[in-house]
Amino acid sequence: MYTVTLLTNPANQPLDPALPEALRNAWGGDDVVWLAPDEAAEFSVANRPDNQWSVWEDLQKQGVDLILQPTDGRRKKMLLADMDSTMIQQECIDELADMAGVGERVKDITARAMNGELDFEGALTERVGLLAGLPVDVIDQVLSERITFMPGGRALVATMKANGAYAALVSGGFTAFTARVASELGFDENRANTLIAENGKLTGDVGRPILGREAKVTALEEITGKLGISETEVLAVGDGANDLGMLKRAGAGVALHAKPSVAAQCDIRINHGDLTALLYVQGYSRDEFVV
Repeated sequence: MYTVTLLTNPANQPLDPALPEALRNAWGGDDVVWLAPDEAAEFSVANRPDNQWSVWEDLQKQGVDLILQPTDGRRKKMLLADMDSTMIQQECIDELADMAGVGERVKDITARAMNGELDFEGALTERVGLLAGLPVDVIDQVLSERITFMPGGRALVATMKANGAYAALVSGGFTAFTARVASELGFDENRANTLIAENGKLTGDVGRPILGREAKVTALEEITGKLGISETEVLAVGDGANDLGMLKRAGAGVALHAKPSVAAQCDIRINHGDLTALLYVQGYSRDEFVV
């Protein structure tokens, strides 16, 4: 059996009740179950429809995300999440660069790296080099004044943890940011790169080894091994090319508001919903959320 989930951002475009009913009829599915009024609904089908992706494209134009996945095992035991533009709404290195007066140059490199056009490690060291001389206390200023959480993140982490899951934040960003974000959102652990500083200023270098695409896969392997669970029991979420390794290995790899080249390689694509969409795809209803 497969579960079909339809969801949207109700602030922008409420989910029309007629839509899941029409799709259920077309695909010969079971009764529609509403997970949240105006926002998320699901139904089961016996087989994967041949026109899944053409329907997906049509629904995207209506502001609706369509997810189809095997029903068995969709409620996961671990959350493995990227940070920048995933759990937070910004790219932390871009915000630091803006404070250093090199914002536009760094943002261009970031965008190309996240789209897979540049080698991640080389792009990171180049961008960090442009931060040389920036006072360390600017990090706290950026955290306080510029960093905002992605909507739904607190509910996602709290609800999964309340149901026995483990939450890990893995980022190609920096520990100075992941430590605060992980603490605020309730993650069990965090991994990221370390900015090197001397005499209260950034040196323009980063600790080795650099945490990038392969290090995120390593985190997946190490943490599942520690927990004694399989990779199929993991829900991973990210938006950039350096997330693809873990997204493809996890039982459920979610491309969240991702770059087109990244989304095209993932079966679960969330372009309209927020992070609570990751609860809906696991079958949680709104009244089960922990907030």
